[in-house]
Amino acid sequence: MPISLKNLAGWLPAILLFVGVLLWEPFPEQVSANRVLAIGLAMIWLWVSEVTPMPVVALLPLVLFPLLKICGIEEAAAPYANPVVFLFLGGFLIGLAIEKWNLHTRIALTIVKFTGTSGNRIVLGFILAAGLLSMWLSNTATTIMMYPIALSVIHVMEKSYKGPGKPHYLAICLLMSIAYASNFGGIATIIGTPPNVAFIAFIEKKYGFTYPFLDWMLLCMPIALLLMWTLYIVLTKVLYRNGMKSHPETDAFIQEQVRALGPLSPNERKVLYVFVGTAFLWIFRDVINNLQTVIKLDDTLIAMAGGLSLFIIPSSKEKEQLLIWKDTEKMAWGILLLFGGGISLANQLEKAGLIEIAGKWMASSAGDNLFLLVFLIAVASIFISEIMSNVAQVIVFAPVIAGMADVMQINPLLLGVPLTLGASCASMLPMGTPPNAIVFASGRLRLSDMLKTGLVMNLIAIVLITLFSYYLLPVITSSWPST
Repeated sequence: MPISLKNLAGWLPAILLFVGVLLWEPFPEQVSANRVLAIGLAMIWLWVSEVTPMPVVALLPLVLFPLLKICGIEEAAAPYANPVVFLFLGGFLIGLAIEKWNLHTRIALTIVKFTGTSGNRIVLGFILAAGLLSMWLSNTATTIMMYPIALSVIHVMEKSYKGPGKPHYLAICLLMSIAYASNFGGIATIIGTPPNVAFIAFIEKKYGFTYPFLDWMLLCMPIALLLMWTLYIVLTKVLYRNGMKSHPETDAFIQEQVRALGPLSPNERKVLYVFVGTAFLWIFRDVINNLQTVIKLDDTLIAMAGGLSLFIIPSSKEKEQLLIWKDTEKMAWGILLLFGGGISLANQLEKAGLIEIAGKWMASSAGDNLFLLVFLIAVASIFISEIMSNVAQVIVFAPVIAGMADVMQINPLLLGVPLTLGASCASMLPMGTPPNAIVFASGRLRLSDMLKTGLVMNLIAIVLITLFSYYLLPVITSSWPST
């Protein structure tokens, strides 16, 4: 079978990148770093060009890392069983049950009944809901909860909307809105996203003071809200103008559909109990852990417990549970591989010292120019987090940032905050953050959509984080403990 031009155009640059880096050897004394960089650049190109399915590309570390003696197969394969992967799995199972028993339609109709059928109002409602939830839940858990609801709203609007406009633009906006709003909302509180927790833990360990919860909220809430408002403008006013207005015929159809559903069925009620119970445990996880020491709850454990319970709880159908294994055929298994491959690559980038090299380059490039340094940290943090776990990124970079701050004799928060905020703003690639991966699994988003929207949001986030950290942060931090 002849090779298509598309395949050739996709694979040839990847091969040239791979071979070119190996021959060039940018790090002459670090063979492993050269090999990891070559694989990383080739994988990123293949992901961006989409010449090969993204989950297939994500499997390359399993072959190339052992083959090039970067690490053994056990180390290369371990990230594919990362707890975050199983957090996805549990969330996807709950989403499947919601869809199977048509609970998602009921929830979606209720939301649309409340927001109205204006496309922009629906998007704004989802941005606010996802952003506010993510301040208290992990951004991943928030997206998992909102994802099936968003898909259902999309289905309802595509089926019922009678006026002018572009329903397919609404679909793009809704999916990206819950992912990005979950990312942005999480930065508003210490517990909202893992990078915040990691940075605060580092500050406490190194400098001996505990960052007050309320102080962080007062500090970061404004920029989180500003990012969410900017997201709304970019999605609905600039890139994807859906043009969908409230329409009497559509409103009447929604009302009719709500009436036709009738009361909750026994199976809907059971799935709802699991969904609400899972959300309750996510929200009050820390409170429950503080009240008892027998069981240590985390997001993955809660998600998997909720997902597995659906295979145990009987449905109204004879000899059948709420979920059976056949139902999982519709699940986005590929996204689990994609995220596992991204983590595997990121681990070796860190192990090879490439992250540390990037940190030293930032320090040498900026010199004593604080504004330039803050800008470079924001840029590096956002774009590195596109391919690296944002938690690992903060853990690796925080000591580098602290060392730079100590040498310059400035408060480490002035450099650490832009690092931490930027780590939660990656918007271009599915593996950038778990929320990105979840919505990409819908199959309704093209990578080009995410790249275009994500680049715009990344640039906006860089500007906002830089200005905020350079001009406002010194004023706010002036009364805090001296470091």
